[in-house]
Amino acid sequence: MEIKIYPTKPEMGAAAAADVAAAIHEALSRKEKINMIFAAAPSQSAFLASLVATPGIPWERIRAFHMDEYIGLPCDAPQGFGNFLDRHIFGLVPLGEVYYISCDAPDASEECRRYSELLRKYPVDIVCLGIGENGHIAFNDPGVADFDDPALVKIVPLDDVCRMQQVHDGCFGSVEQVPTHALTLTIPALTAAESMYCIVPCPTKAAAVRAAVQGPVTESCPASVLRTHAKSYLYLDSDSASLL
Repeated sequence: MEIKIYPTKPEMGAAAAADVAAAIHEALSRKEKINMIFAAAPSQSAFLASLVATPGIPWERIRAFHMDEYIGLPCDAPQGFGNFLDRHIFGLVPLGEVYYISCDAPDASEECRRYSELLRKYPVDIVCLGIGENGHIAFNDPGVADFDDPALVKIVPLDDVCRMQQVHDGCFGSVEQVPTHALTLTIPALTAAESMYCIVPCPTKAAAVRAAVQGPVTESCPASVLRTHAKSYLYLDSDSASLL
């Protein structure tokens, strides 16, 4: 895993966006279309703003996916991850195709199957992700993370640290408002990507970053799996890197 540290969150976001844009152009030099997965979280805002503002990206040749979605939120809830990505990227650039995890699927297990089939049909080229306060990637929290998960998408309970992070991020007013379950792409679904770009600002992530970078590679810190990937890149600001 290559680690890049920047003084500020905007500088971190701009650098990550420049590298992701370069990866997009490189992949499109070999393929007619590519497939990308995006994380939805306030930690990604600076990166997404810089990526959207980058000139010359042929968005119409990109299929976009997102990596997780709450169960039980109304479809118009601003905290919904599909809605977040609409505001920050999907609704701002002319993507060729966008595939959403359904916010109101009547059968969550069937929705896992449907989205898994899409991921098999369109193997992922680039993942843009973050790390949670508990070390999760997507909603693969410690306790449910499985480096050898046979599934591509699954239903998971959200642990207390994960739910409280949503309050710290300003997405919910209290932990009682945060859904208890979600659909998430699994760790193998994410690590199947040709390249992974992990953007992690803020002091609340410093302990998780240290565990991911310097601790053992273990499912108790799911983000540590990034160290096993041939093309993974970690972007930090001075706050998130403060414990390294």
